[in-house]
Formats: sequence, C-alpha cells, structure tokens
Amino acid sequence: MKFTFNIMLIFFGLTFFSAQNTFKVQGKIIDFHDKVPLEKATIKIGNFTQTSDSSGNFTFPSLQKGTYTLTAIHPDCASFTEQLTINKNLEITLNLEHHVKDIETVLIHGTHKNKNSLIIKTLDKKELERNSTENLGNILTSISGVGALKTGNNITKPIIHGLYGSRVAMINNGVKMAEQEWGVENAPNVDVNQFEHLDVIKGASALKYGSDAIGGAVLMIPETFKKADTLRGSANFSGISNGKGVGFDLNLVKTWKNNWAVKTTGSFKKLGDLNTPDYLLMNTGLNFNAFGLSVQNNSFLQGISFDYSVTNQEIGIFRGSHIGNLDDFYTVLNSDVPIYQRDFSYSIDNPKQDIQHHLAKISAYKRFGNFGKISVDYSLQYNHRREFDVRRGELYTIPSLDLELITNQLNINNLIERANWNWETGIDLSYQNNYSTPETQARRLVPNYNKYSGGMYSIFKYNFSPKFNVEAGLRYDLTQYKVKKWYDESDWNNLYATDFSQFYVKTDGNRVFTEPVLNFENLSFNAGIQWVPSEQFNLKLNYAKVGRSPNIAELFADGLHHSASVLELGNMGLKNEDGNQFNLNIDSKLNVLDGLQISVNPYLFLTKNFINQIPTGVQNTIRGVFPVWTYVQIDAQMYGIDVDAKLAINKNFTYSGRFSYVNGQDTTNDEPLILMLPPNFANSLEFSKSGWKNFYFKVENQTVLHQTRFPIFNPTIQIYENGVEVDKTLDLSTPPPTYSLWNLQTGFDFDKHFSVGLNMINVFNKNYKDYLNRMRYFSYEMGRNIIFNVKYKF
Repeated sequence: MKFTFNIMLIFFGLTFFSAQNTFKVQGKIIDFHDKVPLEKATIKIGNFTQTSDSSGNFTFPSLQKGTYTLTAIHPDCASFTEQLTINKNLEITLNLEHHVKDIETVLIHGTHKNKNSLIIKTLDKKELERNSTENLGNILTSISGVGALKTGNNITKPIIHGLYGSRVAMINNGVKMAEQEWGVENAPNVDVNQFEHLDVIKGASALKYGSDAIGGAVLMIPETFKKADTLRGSANFSGISNGKGVGFDLNLVKTWKNNWAVKTTGSFKKLGDLNTPDYLLMNTGLNFNAFGLSVQNNSFLQGISFDYSVTNQEIGIFRGSHIGNLDDFYTVLNSDVPIYQRDFSYSIDNPKQDIQHHLAKISAYKRFGNFGKISVDYSLQYNHRREFDVRRGELYTIPSLDLELITNQLNINNLIERANWNWETGIDLSYQNNYSTPETQARRLVPNYNKYSGGMYSIFKYNFSPKFNVEAGLRYDLTQYKVKKWYDESDWNNLYATDFSQFYVKTDGNRVFTEPVLNFENLSFNAGIQWVPSEQFNLKLNYAKVGRSPNIAELFADGLHHSASVLELGNMGLKNEDGNQFNLNIDSKLNVLDGLQISVNPYLFLTKNFINQIPTGVQNTIRGVFPVWTYVQIDAQMYGIDVDAKLAINKNFTYSGRFSYVNGQDTTNDEPLILMLPPNFANSLEFSKSGWKNFYFKVENQTVLHQTRFPIFNPTIQIYENGVEVDKTLDLSTPPPTYSLWNLQTGFDFDKHFSVGLNMINVFNKNYKDYLNRMRYFSYEMGRNIIFNVKYKF
C-alpha cells in the first residue's frame, strides 16, 4: 500500500513538474496598417511551425519553457523575427507590413491607387520618354478634357474642363507649386524628365490639394526606388528640327538594401527661332536647364527624404506681338505676314522672359499601430521672374517686370487605414512674400504683398463591400492679403475711395498710396461613390461644393503684362467664387476583338461670382498698342463630356481615340464664356512588336473644330487711310477655323542599353491658328517639327 502510494506521488509529481515546463502559445497575425487578418502566414517558434487560418489565428499547444526565435512569413510581406521567452501561457498579436511591396514598386500609377470616386487619368513613363523634349502643358493635352492655354509654343498652361491658372493645382512631388501661376503666360517651371508619371485629377473633389483647385490637379510623381544595392541611370539626346534645337537629359540613381537612395537629374534644351510653314517667328528661341537631387531613406514603417530642384528658363516672346501704333496693330490683325522678320537666329532679344525657380522640400513619416501614418512636409520655394520689354537706351537691359516670390509651406497629415475604411486629416499652413522692385522704372503689374493662408481638411472613405464604396470630405481655408499698392488718384477716387477708405495712407502728386488688408474664408466639401459590379464596369459619381478666393492679380493687377502683350486691370472688390460641381465617370470593358475599353466622363459646374478676364478695349501707350483685359465677376455654368476608347485589335495593333466638348456660358450677360476649349478629337493606331526589338510605329490625327460659341468684344479704333481718319473695328473675338494635324511616332531598341525614337509633329506642315494661343492675333502656329532622340540606359 505504501509502495503504491509512493508510486502515485512520483507519478503526480512528474506530471506536475511536466505541467510547469510546457505552455500554450496562441495568437493572431494581422496587417500592420489596416488590421486585416492575414491568412496562410507561416509562424515558426524554434523548430515548431504553424499556419494561420482565415481569421489570422494560430496555436502552438505545447512548448517547453525557454527562449526561442519567433519568425513570421507571409507573401508580399517583410518577414518578422523576434526573440520570445516562454515561461507561461502566452497570447500574442503579430503585425506584419503587408504592403511593403508598395514602397519597392518601381512604377506606381495613379490608377493602381484609384479605389475612390476621384476621376484620375495617367500618363506613364513610356509617354513621358517618347515626348521628353515637350513642356508639361503640351504633354498633358494627350488626355481628354485637358487643353493648353498658350503664349506662343514655349509657354503653355494646362486647362482642365475649361478652367486654368490658379484653378488648377500643380503638385510637384507633393508640393503645391507657387510661381506667379495667376498669369496666363506663366507656365509651370518643371522638368518633366524628373518624374515617373503624371496623374490628372479632373474636378474639384481632391480637397487635399486646396479649395482653389476647382478645375482639378496635376500630380507630378517621382520614381519610387527598390530596396537593392545597385547603380543605374540613363542619358537621352534629342535633335529638334523646328528651331534647330537640341535637348539632353541625364539621371543617375544609387540605391542600397538598407533603404537609402540618391537620385540626381539634369536637363538642357536650346531652341532658335521657330518657324511656321511660310515664315520664321522672330525672337521665339528658348534656353532651358534644370537640376534635381533627391536623398531618402524610406521603408514601409518610416522614412525621411530631402528633395531639391531648380529650373532656369529664358524664353523669347514673338517680336511681332509688340506693335508700335494703332495703324500697324490693325494691319497685323488683318495680315498673314508678321510686321517684324529676320533671318534665323539663336539670339533671344527683348521682349523675353527670364525665370528661375527653386524648390526645396524635407519630408518625414512614421506609421503607428493605432494612430496610422503621420507625415510632415515642409517646403521652401523661390521664384524670380523677370520680363523684358522693347525699351530704348539704358532701359533696354532693365526688366519691365521683376518679381521675387518666396513661399513657405507646411503640411501635417494623418492617415488611418482599416479593413473597411480609412480616414485622412491634415493641416496646411503657408506664408508667401512677393516683392516687385521699383528699379524697373515701370508701373508694377502686381504690388508688394504678404499672403498668409491656412487650411484644414478631413476625408473619410468607407467600403461597404468590394463592389461599393463611398467617401466624403470637408475643408476650411482662411486667406489674408497684406498689400502695399499705389493707385492713380482718379482710379482710386472713382473705384475705391468710398468702399475702401480705411486702406488710404497718403497722396503723393497724382498717386495714392494704400495698404489694403483683405480676408477670405472658404468652406468646401465633397461626396462621392464608386460602384464596381464586375471587372467590366466601374462607375464613379462625385459632387463638390467649392469656394475659391481671388488671387493677387485678379484683385490688384494694374499695368502692362509684357510677355502676354496685354494690359491687365484687377478689381479689389472681387468676392469669393461659390460653385457646385458634378462629375460622373463610367469605365467599361467589352469583349470585342482582344478587348475594348471605353470611358465616358460627363460633368456640370454651376458657379456664382465666377472671376472672368475679358478684353475691354485697346490702349495706345508709350510702349505700343495693347489690348486691355479686365477681371469681372459673373455667374456662369459649364458642362461637357470627355470620351476615351482603346481597342486591342490583336496582340500587335492598338487603336486609341478621345473626344472632348465643353460648353461655358456667362449666365449674367447671357453670352458664351471666353477661351473655352473648342470641341476636339484624336484617333491613333499603333503597331508594336516586342520580338522586333520593342519596335513601335504610331500614326495619330488630331482635329480641333471651329469654336462657334464665343463672346464678342471688338473695339472700334481710329486710324488713317490716305491721310483721312477712319473708324475700324478690331476683331479680337472670332476664333480661327477648324484644323486637323497628322503626327507620327516610331522607335525601337538597338539592344538592352540603346534605343532610338522619332517624332514627327504636323507631318504635312499645315498652316493653322489655335484659339487658345494668345499669339494667334499676330502669327500662325509653328510648322512641321521632327524630333530624333537616342537613349542610353545602364
């Protein structure tokens, strides 16, 4: 009995001892940022292995006491390793960076991230490389609904659904460009060769980029680097026939496995006088150079980066646009030949622009398990714009317009992502100082000012199912201008003395000095849905209530804008624009041949207090004769439609087509809006074969129809004919006729390092004028242009 009892004590003692040295470990493995369970993850503790179930759960039922190496592995995730001490039953949660591939993807298109109601169109790296010598405005016209407002061919501004200038936000690597963008001839100061792709957001729903971006936003996205020890780069040389120019761009990238990366880029472009099919365009050359540097250490969890870029441009303004008297002005408008001509030259004389733009940015972000991703971006921009007029004597070398603009921007953003929803909030702060030097000895077009602005936004998105999601956003902006402005005494007394007497400081002769302080507030919001019932159908609908504050030129412009060849007059009494915008986009895929994709985007914009710039006369000044353009405020409506089609005929042939129509109406005066993009369409057919060294050949036809809807602003002037003064009407309103252009593109790879390409624009050397080119009064558009490029990659 005693023996049996001792055996039992030994048995239970061993059992108790064993129970104290064996423990249970169970847990759950989830996505770090949105907390979604990860199925089929492999979890190893020492030599023991388990696999997570559909709920992310795993269990190790019996592990002995001790210290082990725990490893968790899942496809597309960074592996997780940690030392684990087991001395009791444990319940653990493992967070894996499930989206680590996003940070390593070489090419991330906007469409890859377009799971929302925003309407986004993308130009990828292939398109940018094929058009590397073009400026940003011209490249973007290959997107339906996007046009270009031009001052000659070297100065272009994007137009989205009939809106341009400060109504279209230019976002350079996350930084909103500040570069006197109010001017129609102030083109974006960027080098397209620094970017991996371009995204165009149509409409006002991208509240993150500011309430003034009611037309949309252009996102210039740089390359995202792989985690690898490598050095690579490319060099591209181009020859340009029209203007007898050359272009060169170079980029070098060094990356390391520890997430460090350095990239540097440089570009150079030189053009002489451009030519139409019949004559040279005097003084239309271009000198352009740019440099960019990026240093970064980015992982999924955290990152820091420094970016710097600078562009320098010297742009000749067509000499024939600066006319000395009314008689010559009337003659030029009714002649097919410019009044000033010369032999071809690379010389850039007055009138011209000289612009330098610097952008420096430092960014940092960190992901927190419960608080999401917090990002902080600070940027500093310096823009120095000088415009030279045709002046005599020592004034010839002194700019008529000399503006220095310094802009500081700070953005703090928080993004929380979960399985079915995400919530983004942010704060924007900006301080801007503009200095217009009196050394020009000319009236300042825009005054000296300080601009203070701040904004807060919040955007919430919810996925009811994989097929249906909704989003809503809210933004509040506050803007203050502190201005120092001189007025002619007569203008002050007639226009502002009664309503703005508090801004009066002093009178000096026939000039009045004022210090206006203007405050503007805007509350904007948007709501949208996306419905994807199948892979063949995608519907997006969004609504935006928008408000935009007047920019500095709309409020205070007062004088000759030399490079635009117009006199501009602002109005300090302008109010906020207030609008309602609707955008619908339907994408469908049809089983036709090897696949047909169709996209249809109708839209409607109703706005009160729309700020419109219209020609109101012609003024004869000591510097010549110029049209007078005045900012006025009206109620307006715009509606239109963009259509895109892409058909894969077979594995080698692809058809692409696009069509755009916009209708703008001034409902206050019951007349069409000025400078609306004419109806236009384009069709192309491309043959490509990878087995022929990636050979491609593309033929495209672009047709711009006559704009039949336009307001009539035709002033009457007095000129002399045969010694007798007569009245003449200047037709500043009638748009030019329909035109159609043919373009060709072809190229192939010599080997894995060398490739060549050839572009031919306006193949048949057609004479035409563009309604949206302010130089159309004085000349035809440039003729045939052949561009040959050789690229070396290593």
